Amino acid sequence: METIAIDAKNISKSFKFRQKLRFTNYGSSKKTFLALDNVSFQLPRGKMFSIMGLNGSGKTTLLRILAGIYKPDSGSVTINGKLSQILQTGTGFNDEFVARDNIITYGMLLGMTKPEVEQKIDKIIQFAELEKFVYQKLKHYSSGMRARLACSIALEINPDILLMDEILATGDIRFREKSYKAFLSFKKSGKTILFTTHSIRMSSELADNVILLDKGKVVMIGKPDEVISKYKEIAGNNKIKT
Repeated sequence: METIAIDAKNISKSFKFRQKLRFTNYGSSKKTFLALDNVSFQLPRGKMFSIMGLNGSGKTTLLRILAGIYKPDSGSVTINGKLSQILQTGTGFNDEFVARDNIITYGMLLGMTKPEVEQKIDKIIQFAELEKFVYQKLKHYSSGMRARLACSIALEINPDILLMDEILATGDIRFREKSYKAFLSFKKSGKTILFTTHSIRMSSELADNVILLDKGKVVMIGKPDEVISKYKEIAGNNKIKT
């Protein structure tokens, strides 16, 4: 019997915002945006899953609920194991700190003790290929450098479950290839990875199963080829409408 790493049941989440009334400079109306609508799925341990969908489909909102950052309006989430997340490149970083200090801070935010992080600093820097920039403030880092640092720290935390939100959308091809191999090794050790992506290749090559969201609803969950075909269909229809 498979051990379930994440069990999401009937999750819904809405956000309220004010919209300026048309044809006037005065007044606004309160609107409600339904980001997630009755989303349910189970993720077995030791598998790699991707979440795909057009912008605004609810991918990031879902990850933030799974990570405990947002509370759902209804439904429940059960997490079985130690969870770490990278939900936005550089979240938890301080731009005025150098890389070494940021590694300590970031690692502790993800659940490690300071001595544990300090033992891993050299390995993290080496994997991120930032040896020449250890004592440079992060405000001078490119988005790709920040992504490499965040990814390297997360892999060294060694959680049971890792959530990632478009973490490899930035960064060079060579580092992405190295990260692919690290993720596969992570999965082989019995860990679970859930990531959002617009990359068809990443879902096709890395994911065991894909969750497809559209307008806050689960359209389908299945093998990459089947789900990617549906994703292309939705993307094509959306392009035609616009």
